Amino acid sequence: MKYVDCFKYLASRRTDELVITSAGNSGQAWWTTTRDSDKTFYLDASMSLSTLFASGMACALPKQKFWAFMGDGAFCMNPGMLMVERQLKLPNMVHLLVSNRAYGATSNASLPNGMENDYGAIARSFGIERVFVFDNLEDLARDFDKAMGRNVDAYTFVVLEVEPFTDAEQRLEQPPFDGPELKYRFGRTLEQMAGIDIFGYRI
Repeated sequence: MKYVDCFKYLASRRTDELVITSAGNSGQAWWTTTRDSDKTFYLDASMSLSTLFASGMACALPKQKFWAFMGDGAFCMNPGMLMVERQLKLPNMVHLLVSNRAYGATSNASLPNGMENDYGAIARSFGIERVFVFDNLEDLARDFDKAMGRNVDAYTFVVLEVEPFTDAEQRLEQPPFDGPELKYRFGRTLEQMAGIDIFGYRI
């Protein structure tokens, strides 16, 4: 399925989930689709840590739902993250592995063994029980509630098989925020949604 079309569908089904994107194409696609600057944290230079970053927040805010995107290039840097995520078994986080079989952030450089990697099987081999793989929008729409619905009370690993960005899509705007601005935008949103103090004072 088309990368941006997939993200448009996910955005259309989003309710109050907080979103963490990985560096590169997922941040571009989500920003292009949503222009969300408050309930999304665009984790630049994430180097395979976007879902672990989200896991920490999901542990701290068990009543809040999180979606965490990760590209398969990042995933291949650190598949051991699944050991941690399986042990945590966070029911309020969905790990969304965006598989374009390329290093999208570096102009679609080839991913070693890319076409043979079976990410669903890898996740199951780590003992993860709720694993879903979607390669078309029709199946994603049909099984969205089963995989990611609000009534799901278990850690979920979802593989989204998408086409790599085209040359034109590679030129999509990156989220126009630096680290400090993201921290305060996202942090203030968490304070309001969860009724907590993050920065020691509230505006």
